[in-house]
This record gives sequence, C-alpha cells and structure tokens, in this order.
Amino acid sequence: MASFRTLDQLDAKGKRVLLRADLNVPVRDGAITDRTRIERLSPTIRELSDKGAKVVVLSHFDRPKGKRVPEMSLKPLAEALSSVLGKPVAFADDCIGPEAEAAVAKLQDGEVLLLENTRYHAGEEKNDPQLSADLAKLGDAYVNDAFSAAHRAHSSTEGVAKLLPAYAGRLMQAELEALEAALGTPSRPVVAIVGGAKVSTKLDLLGNLSRKVDVLVIGGAMANTFLAAQGHPMGRSLQEAEMHDTALRILDEAKAANCEILLPRDLVVAAEFKANPATRTVAADSVPPDMMALDVGPDTIAAIEDRLRKASTLVWNGPLGAFETPPFDAATVAVAQSVAGLTQSAGLKSIGGGGDTVSALRHAGVAERMTYVSSAGGAFLEWLEGKTLPGVAALQQG
Repeated sequence: MASFRTLDQLDAKGKRVLLRADLNVPVRDGAITDRTRIERLSPTIRELSDKGAKVVVLSHFDRPKGKRVPEMSLKPLAEALSSVLGKPVAFADDCIGPEAEAAVAKLQDGEVLLLENTRYHAGEEKNDPQLSADLAKLGDAYVNDAFSAAHRAHSSTEGVAKLLPAYAGRLMQAELEALEAALGTPSRPVVAIVGGAKVSTKLDLLGNLSRKVDVLVIGGAMANTFLAAQGHPMGRSLQEAEMHDTALRILDEAKAANCEILLPRDLVVAAEFKANPATRTVAADSVPPDMMALDVGPDTIAAIEDRLRKASTLVWNGPLGAFETPPFDAATVAVAQSVAGLTQSAGLKSIGGGGDTVSALRHAGVAERMTYVSSAGGAFLEWLEGKTLPGVAALQQG
C-alpha cells in the first residue's frame, strides 16, 4: 500500500482543519437509531480539538441531489455529535459561501463546527472544481475520516484533498491498516468467506479474492448457483441459471491460482421461507424438488471451522444463510462464534465488513471480538474487489 499521512504528521494547533466525516446515520421518525458512525468518528475530532485545531466537519446526508431538502439537513447531527463529544458543536447553514466562512472565522482553537450537507450542492457528486476550491478556502489542512465514502470521487472526498495538505483520520487509518493486513501483506494462510444472494453482484469480488486467498468459502444463496452449475438439483432454491457458466469459470480460475473453493457439503432446506418452519438437512447434491436451501448444514460448518483453525487471516463479507430469519441464522452464528474464539485464543486476524455482514456479526454477538469490523459498505466491497478508491488515492504520498 502506498504511504499516506496521518494525524501524527499534522501540526494542528491554530489550524483550520477540514474534516470529512460520514454522518449519514440511520434516522427513523427524526431520531437517530444507530450512533456507531458518530462514535467511531469522535476519537479523531477529540484528538484534533485537544491539539488546538479549529475543527470544521464536512459530511453528506442521504441523497438531496443538489437541492436543499429540510429532512436531509445535518443540523440535528450537531446535537448528536455534541452529545458524543461532551462539548458544544456549532452549526452553519451551508458548507460554502459567506455563512460558512463567517462561522469558520468565529472558531477558537479547539472548537468544533459542523457544516450543512455537502450534497445540497449539485457540484458535490460531480467533483466540481469550483466547489472543491470553495471548500478549500475554509481550511488550512484536510483530514479524511470517511472511508465509507472513499469510493466516491466527490468534491469533499477527492477534489478538496488535492488542494490542501491531506491526512488520514484515525478511523480511515484503522480501516486502511486492517485492509492491508487482510489482503495487502497478510499472514497466511488466508481464508475468505463470501456470502450473499447473487453471484452477479459479487463477480469482481470473487475474481479478486480467488487470486489472493488460500481458501474461498462460498455461502448464502450464491452457493446455490455454483452447486446448480455443477449439475446438482437445487429444488426451489434461489439461484441464477444465467450465471452457471460464470460460476464454472470462477471455479476453474481459482483452481489455476491454487485457491481452494469450499462450497456447501450439506444444506438446511424448507418448503417455505418463513420463521421457524419445518426443516431438513440434506446433502448438497440432494435438495428435494419441493424444497429450498436456506442455510448450510453442520458438515459444512465443520469444514469451515477446520479451515479457520489452520488460518492466520480471515476476510468475511456476507452471511452463510438467510440469517435474518431463524433458524437459518444457525450456520452464520456458529461460524462467527468460532471466528471470535480463534481471534482471541489463537491470534486469528479477522476482518469483516459490508452491511449484511456487520448486521450478522452483531446478531451473533461477536462484532466487538473480531480484529476489525468495517462500518463501510460499498467502499469495503470495492477495496476487496481490488479497485482504487479515489478518496484513498487522494491521500497517498508520491
């Protein structure tokens, strides 16, 4: 990985520091339902504030598409941020222009200001040079702590980073170091678990991982497509018939790269997809015509755990079954518990990420017991796919 500057290289005292955050938190009926992103951001803000910086926070919220949409204002987030930080957070009704400039000018060393939604300006998502320049006028240095938005080449994630001395915040630094440990220069053997519904949405991911890991575990409904491609009857299971040739090609490419593909050996099936129906466990090549596969079975769990005991590094993206609906969470929970135990007892480096993955790991009660769980969705996935993230590339030195 190319090197990037961190807060260790930033002399922050007295400087106006533009901090790109991701405050796009879930809100229901006007109330924030999950403060994880705010809490993960707080160490960077506290460090900059303690060092005497004038901290100016930038973020998007939802998709206002260049218009001022009152329900998408960041104003309520100033109060939430203040609560988490335990100190006042000022708010400006715009992120550029006279109002923003006046609010920044009032800041004293150590104070924090939140600017209004960057996506209120159409130029944000177009990476408009003028908007980038207007943002850069507000700061002496730029810190990006929004890895979850780093796959977007927007004015506040890439454009302004090219106009000011740019640094990675502590959350960004942690994400990049975890991903470097996962796929950059990992301790081997490396196991990857990839689940989810469709092969078609994870083609790039499967292709990249099969060239970089030693064992690739495929679960979720996408495993049904691989099994069907091999000629196994899948009954009424969700699978993509049009992706059979692609699945077989992925298997061939993995074999050529000396990557072991671990597909389900047994499956938990049911006639209905609902909570707690009657279920059966069958061999992976014996799904009855009137049944559907909704989780992997105990033989598959044992095979995964065997590979994990021999592994030094794990990358996890996607559940093994329909974990939101019991009892089809059983395999995901069992493997997650094994991963947590190996992380603590055997030094397994375990890195997980992606929306469903985070939910599944929390459901299993192990999110805090893994080496690192990424709160980024699309950015985490694109990194695993081997793609360059514009927001990260803008931070890299020479």
